[in-house]
Amino acid sequence: MLNGLLEISRDGAEGFRTCANDANDPSLKMYFEDRALSCDEAIQSLSEEILRYGGEPETRGTTAAAVHRTWIDIKTALTNVDNLTVLEECERGEDVAVIAYEKALQEEMPDSLREVVNQQYEGAKRNHERVRELRDEARENPDLV
Repeated sequence: MLNGLLEISRDGAEGFRTCANDANDPSLKMYFEDRALSCDEAIQSLSEEILRYGGEPETRGTTAAAVHRTWIDIKTALTNVDNLTVLEECERGEDVAVIAYEKALQEEMPDSLREVVNQQYEGAKRNHERVRELRDEARENPDLV
């Protein structure tokens, strides 16, 4: 379960970096870069927990996420780098993260681990909500994209 969350976090970090590269708005780029760093912190925390419980941390993200990042690149190239497209794809990635954490929290685990997983779940929900807000702003103000 922890390695699954580790892969999701790694996918999130790479996905946010891809979005930062594809966005054409400087503030959006900075937001995505900040979120990538936050995912890096989650990766570190989860890796420590996996080692603490005697496991071996995964070292790469999922194949599906690599395909999704490629899709973001292709789609933005075809649409002349529009922030709305980048935000829509980023929101899809955050949907996956929120669902993964919700499933993980249904598992039995020590309270100290549940606290770590729940804290990261709350972060994923905040990311999702903020990306959705930014997406809605981009839809309402097409001149800004």
